[in-house]
Amino acid sequence: MRGVKARKSLGFIQTAVRLGACRRLALCALLANCVVATGQDTVGTGSIRGSVVVNSGAPPDPFEVCVVGTERCSPGGPSGSFAALHARPGTVRLEVRFGATALLSGTVEVRAGQTSEVRLELPDIAAVESSVTVAASELLAPDQVVSSAVRIQNREIAKSAGTRQDISRYVSTLPGVATGSADFRNDIIVRGGSPLENLFIVDNIEIPNINSFANLASAGGTVSLLDVQLIEDVTFLTGGYPAPFVNRLSSVMQVTQREGSRDRFRGRATLAYAGAGGVLEGPWAAGKGSWLLSARRSFLDFFTQDLGTGGVPVFYSFTGKAVRDFGARDRIWVTSITGIDDIRLGLTEDTEPDDSLGAFDIRYGGHRSATGVNWQRIFGTRGVGLLGLTHSTAAVDSTVKDLIRGGPYVPGTAVDQVVAEGAVTFRQDSTEAETTLKYDLTADAGRFGEYRIGGAQKLFVNDYLTLSPLGYDGPFTIVPDVNPIDLRERFTATQGSVYVQGTGQLARRARVTLGGRLDRYGHFGVSRSRLSPRAGISIPVSENLSWNSSWGIYHQMPVYLFLAAYPENRSLLPARSDHWVTGLAWTPGPHLRVTLEAYSKRYRDYPVATQFPQLSFANVGDTFDVRDILYPMTGGGRGEARGLELFAEKKSGGKWFGQFNLAYSRARHAGRDGAMRAGAFDRPLAFNAVGGRRISRRWELGFRTAYLTGRPYTPFNLDLSEEQRRGVFDLERVNALRYADFFTLDLRLDRTIRVRGQVVVTYLGVENVTGRRNPTTLLWNRMANRPRFANGLSRFLLGGMEWNF
Repeated sequence: MRGVKARKSLGFIQTAVRLGACRRLALCALLANCVVATGQDTVGTGSIRGSVVVNSGAPPDPFEVCVVGTERCSPGGPSGSFAALHARPGTVRLEVRFGATALLSGTVEVRAGQTSEVRLELPDIAAVESSVTVAASELLAPDQVVSSAVRIQNREIAKSAGTRQDISRYVSTLPGVATGSADFRNDIIVRGGSPLENLFIVDNIEIPNINSFANLASAGGTVSLLDVQLIEDVTFLTGGYPAPFVNRLSSVMQVTQREGSRDRFRGRATLAYAGAGGVLEGPWAAGKGSWLLSARRSFLDFFTQDLGTGGVPVFYSFTGKAVRDFGARDRIWVTSITGIDDIRLGLTEDTEPDDSLGAFDIRYGGHRSATGVNWQRIFGTRGVGLLGLTHSTAAVDSTVKDLIRGGPYVPGTAVDQVVAEGAVTFRQDSTEAETTLKYDLTADAGRFGEYRIGGAQKLFVNDYLTLSPLGYDGPFTIVPDVNPIDLRERFTATQGSVYVQGTGQLARRARVTLGGRLDRYGHFGVSRSRLSPRAGISIPVSENLSWNSSWGIYHQMPVYLFLAAYPENRSLLPARSDHWVTGLAWTPGPHLRVTLEAYSKRYRDYPVATQFPQLSFANVGDTFDVRDILYPMTGGGRGEARGLELFAEKKSGGKWFGQFNLAYSRARHAGRDGAMRAGAFDRPLAFNAVGGRRISRRWELGFRTAYLTGRPYTPFNLDLSEEQRRGVFDLERVNALRYADFFTLDLRLDRTIRVRGQVVVTYLGVENVTGRRNPTTLLWNRMANRPRFANGLSRFLLGGMEWNF
């Protein structure tokens, strides 16, 4: 037998297998160098389709191809092709049956949402032993046509320098993506959009925010709630994503967490930047299921009560996952993620007289959680259904005091007295809850294509106590103390959606995806519906080169806190973004991919400030100070983002792994005055390189370097700012200046050893090796009554360890 080749459209990893041709019920096989999956996706199924040929020419007739260990078989057609076989993610083997003969292939890896294209070359029946080649790529193609998609492996997140094992920080190294305003936050900006335009999905659970130290009107934070030890892989879509995803204007991050061990109890202890933690896992139901628990806690408060900011952040996170198979067709899994955090910032006895923190006392406590139950059922060889029920909550209890509202306090006054006499400028004790019921059905119609249909119903329960009794005195208003807030309201809102999508071949070469979704939003007695069509096409130019293009319309409502804050905000419309993406994808090897993409993104109906004509909400960054982004709004804002991105990635199929990208882009937005200005996150030139090299079995070196054009900023009106002892922008020069360009070089060294048979990994890293001062934010120091630039991290040393048992 010359071979059985399983070919992925994006490359090959070859595995040699020795296979004997055996009769039915007496099959035998000898495998060598098998590809073994370290875990499984559980958010969906993958599929395998292809063709069968015989050395002598025509395919056998009749024949069928089956997934070993299941009842799923697909009959062959006259041309030798067979329709898609749905399979649970992991590794499977195929069996070709014809007459009284059954031949067994080597392993084929199946990934959720991916299709393996296989070509099975059968030997003459007289063959007794032959070589089998099984190809399986780490660069997988999705079932539907998708542009601007990157699959990230756990190793890339866990081992890369400068990303602190944080998925949000890692994706900021990808083309078209950048962090927000500071090194201390991990909010992500995708192709010029706001941080609030991104969708997060973990194990088929939609989570409003996957980060700690986050307010209700934010999507970033300081530390990820997701434990990197649990992440299997991540699919990140930066534009043109298909209809099954809930509407967001900029991106989709789909995280798959691994399941626990099904063979024995295992454990892992970790010590890292985010804190200390542990993972426990094991089998249950006689190996038909598994469970997994993770817990982490920050530890800096054990050593000090003040990091120079007036306090120490305290952070807890907990993750649990249980999976149970009920026969070959049904699987149920439950995932729960919880984060608890607390911090105090502001004046202490050690605060310098001209330190800007001396003007405030900030107390913050947060809690967020998300729990989801999913039931997956495979319908024969032609379909799979996924039913999900999710409940998430987010609660914030915070108080902000202005300690110098009546003028600077007398030096030497006790801190407790100064804080007690401070004026409360913002108070929040609010909760947001979201419950979602959704169903997704995928059906394979053979040569007529693949179809997906689904729907969801969401119920939001918002309970707000949000007070700003003294009004807004942010930098956009030349008159202080405008727009006080007294929001004490509990209300419900709904969002219902349905979608349909089809993917098939066009003229035997082009692969086309067409679909759309209808969303209906209901709140404050008003209902609005929006239709969002999507389309994509992929045409192979050669065996390793394809042209891909996608288009779509996307809608998103403003967050409910913005709608509720002022009466006029309740009539805001869903913002709209139109995506156009086109480009080439080249896969010269099994682990190497290069893409060149151009994109255009146009905004309309974006919220803009009614009192500050220059201000579009698209230019407001994710911030810990939510009061600075609450103001009366109206719709009608517009904007655009365009760019060209070159991206190359090499997966870990050797000593080197990593990716680099070079991007040119422009982002512009208009406020109520209609004038297009540089967006707050406009970075025309961006270069990133991140990766590593395995030096030996014990040593590994990781690196990251980045260069980005400085962000635009608005200078202060010095006369008004000094007179009012607060920052007041020069509104004639909104985003007219730029910070200095950003550059960083980060390094990390890993060492793997064995202690009494247990694997222990230690690592040491240095961020910003050159010590470059990268300005991130222009602030007004109210204590010194002058402007200052806040800088990102200087040279920063960090380390950690992992112990597996």
